Amino acid sequence: MTKTDLINKIAEDAGISKTAAAKAITAMTEGITEALKEKDGKIALIGFGTFSKAHREARTGRNPQTGKAIKIPARNVVKFTPGKKLKESI
Repeated sequence: MTKTDLINKIAEDAGISKTAAAKAITAMTEGITEALKEKDGKIALIGFGTFSKAHREARTGRNPQTGKAIKIPARNVVKFTPGKKLKESI
């Protein structure tokens, strides 16, 4: 499903315009992004899941084409843990 498909589904299910649905999706994704930027970035959507920020340390990897060792820098990553209702529905 693409963002456009999701907007169309939300607009149809909620009985709102596609423009309003697009604004809602944009506001939600921006809100999640801002929450994750905070020091202890974590956002829990009860029944759906939890988005959290985790730190990955620098490590050594391999270039799959050449086999040469490369250094992968440390960075923050986003983790998603599905909620109980989401797990059960899939």
